[in-house]
Amino acid sequence: MPSLVSLSPLTLADGPEFVAAALGSHRLHGRWVHPPQDLAAFAQRLEHLQAPSGLWLGVRRRDSGALAGSIELSQIVLGSFRSAYLAYLAFEGHAGQGLMRAGVGLAVRHAFGPLKLHRLEANIQPENQASIALVKSCGFEREGYSPRYLKIGGRWRDHERWAIRAD
Repeated sequence: MPSLVSLSPLTLADGPEFVAAALGSHRLHGRWVHPPQDLAAFAQRLEHLQAPSGLWLGVRRRDSGALAGSIELSQIVLGSFRSAYLAYLAFEGHAGQGLMRAGVGLAVRHAFGPLKLHRLEANIQPENQASIALVKSCGFEREGYSPRYLKIGGRWRDHERWAIRAD
């Protein structure tokens, strides 16, 4: 069965579409994530997530080409560790349609295939049940709980650690 989405590295040319979608998705993102809200912040994030230590992918609908969300692989470490962190977000109008599940599935296959990683870790606030359901459906397992783990929206927030391994 063909995928509902395709993944491609985000570029500066994607900035206006990304920023417009992020601004229109504030209610959906709430306190969970704070994506770039202007072109300067988008460009800064893009520079931060450059290979070989990072990868920022656009999740595009195959039916319309619209940007439905994004996926980040960050802090990619090779050598004997072969691990990365996974983060993702959907945009308003595209959530709840299985698009991000398809996108995360493709990202996992890319991480374990061409990148030859051994492990991906996603850190999720315990109250974000939709995100937890997404990683569970993609085969991630809960590994632990980290109090006051990440500073999001100016506050240190608790997170659950979810991971998937290539084996």
